This record gives sequence, structure tokens and C-alpha cells, in this order.
Amino acid sequence: MAVSLEIEKAVGDPVMGIDEAGRGPLAGGVYAAAVSVPLALAESLLAGAWGEINDSKRLSPRKRDRLAATIRSTPGCRWAVASASPKEIDRLNILNATHLAMRRAADEVGAAHVLVDGLPVKTLPGATNVVKGDAKSLLIAAASILAKTARDADCLRLEALYPGYGFAKHKGYPTKDHMEALSRLGPCPEHRMSFGPVAGMA
Repeated sequence: MAVSLEIEKAVGDPVMGIDEAGRGPLAGGVYAAAVSVPLALAESLLAGAWGEINDSKRLSPRKRDRLAATIRSTPGCRWAVASASPKEIDRLNILNATHLAMRRAADEVGAAHVLVDGLPVKTLPGATNVVKGDAKSLLIAAASILAKTARDADCLRLEALYPGYGFAKHKGYPTKDHMEALSRLGPCPEHRMSFGPVAGMA
């Protein structure tokens, strides 16, 4: 399925898309990105430089990185990436922390109608939620790419800070290798202590 601007056109300018990355991992922050482009410009981008944009999960890491750089450098595009830390996740729970990251990203981009992937978000009153929006909406898909690449980059930081866990490979998800490292090393400061698999090894 190719993304389009049909949902954006239905709400009109100005509009932004928001998506998140990192709700499921056992370590690291949860990330959200917001992307806003005037619809007239978005039309030409979809036919040109942004023509390969899609749900980040459908793209290879190399293509995601290339498209993220294109999005960030596009004149007329307003974008922001924000996160909530593991400590905020433990304090607020993962859903509320995700919504906090989304609110932070939206506030950085500024006033615009919000299209958000998935279910309604209480920190974004008036937003239009779009189920599987990252596979339907150009701006949500662009946000999904920025959120995913930012979180992956942070996992490389965690790899350098806490070697032995394999963060660069599994990105914090509860893979067999990650669980074995947790059992061997115990949680690091970036693990989410409120998540059952981590709490059981603390």
C-alpha cells in the first residue's frame, strides 16, 4: 500500500503527522516525531524526493536513514523528534510516556492539526487518530521514519555506554540474546525497571 495525502487534504493546512517508536523494548527511551509540510509542497514532494516514503517498518535500515536525512533537510518542512526516558516510562507507564513524547514533538513543531498513528492520544486534544496511519498518510509515515531512526541511533549510544547487552543489534527488544545478557549482567541504568522481564532480573 502506498501512502497518500488524502487524509491530510481532508483536514487541510496546517497539518502535522505524528508517530512513535520504541514502545516494546525493555531498554532505552520511547521516541516520537512530528512532521508538517504545507499541502501544496507535500504534493510535489510525494511526486519527487519523498516518493519512497512509507511506513518505517516496510523500509530497510539504509533506506530509512537516507529518507530521514531527506526529510530533515527539506526546505519548508517543520519537524521535531522528542522522547520520554526510561525513568519517565517507569514513573508514568509506557502508554502515558509515549503520549508525553508525542506532546513534546507536537509542541516543537507548533500550531497545526494533528494526525496521529494508532489510537486516540489524550495529550493531543482534537487530534485525528488514524489506525495504521503510517501506511496511509505521507506525514505520519515521514514521522515514523524520523522516530525510528532517532531511536536506532540512540541504541548505538547505549551500545557504546553499556557493552555486552547487544543494543546495536536487538535495539532493546526482548530477544533471546538480550534476555541472556540481562540474566548474565543484570539491568543497566537504561533498562525499564517497570517491565516484567527486567523487574524479574533486578
